Amino acid sequence: MQNTLLDAEGVRLSVRESGPQDAPAVVLVHGWAQSGEVWSPDPSLRSYALDLRGHGSSEVTEGGYRDSECWAADLKAVLDHVGRPVVVVGWSYGGLVITDYLRLHGTSQVNGVVLVDAITEIGRDRAGGATGRLMRDALPAALSDDPAVAVPALTEFWCAQAAGLSGEQVQRLLGTALRVPPRVRREMFRRDVDSAVVLKAVDKPTLVVHGTADEVVDPAAGEYAAALIPGADLRRYDRTGHAPFLERPERFAADLAGFVAEVSR
Repeated sequence: MQNTLLDAEGVRLSVRESGPQDAPAVVLVHGWAQSGEVWSPDPSLRSYALDLRGHGSSEVTEGGYRDSECWAADLKAVLDHVGRPVVVVGWSYGGLVITDYLRLHGTSQVNGVVLVDAITEIGRDRAGGATGRLMRDALPAALSDDPAVAVPALTEFWCAQAAGLSGEQVQRLLGTALRVPPRVRREMFRRDVDSAVVLKAVDKPTLVVHGTADEVVDPAAGEYAAALIPGADLRRYDRTGHAPFLERPERFAADLAGFVAEVSR
């Protein structure tokens, strides 16, 4: 595993690289208040796991968290670094970051798109950003500067997902979330983004994976994206929550590897 620091228009971004240099390239984009550490890269793929700005080992910037152009620039820096077409994989908020990128830069650097329990929109009544009970219950407390308010909310948020995850996984996810400054956690929700036009214009193969028991991002958000993206393949993971790649790792790895092989021919 190699850790690379990129400069995206003055923002230092951390990217974990692994796998054979000549293997098909996959860029992995994590969700809100997490980091690239959440992924377990397939050793048969060349994987680039990004820490978004304000997360993990990447720079905590003063701004940009409400701006589609900034998120798009961050992801573009990674794709430029790879230097060849990739499959982009976005989990949760990572799906919105991918949509930001596609809105501004199109699909010329992309072989395929994978959305994993992802949102593609954000804002009141946005169908592509439909949230579940656990997300609604966690807000706004999880965004507070007061640790006496935020820590219990974040703890409950992750512990409530323990049915599909091990105790160690839950604690690692919680620890990662607590490393993200409250200001960053807040700013990421202060957006209003409609992506219907962007989704309808996607002209590369797309796989949409969503757990049917996801109570963080409502499965309706995945169905919305799959319905708008031409030819999208929607795969529902029964009895699976918000993190299929952690809860059903063998199935997810097989689905991802098969998709990558198909679009990389």
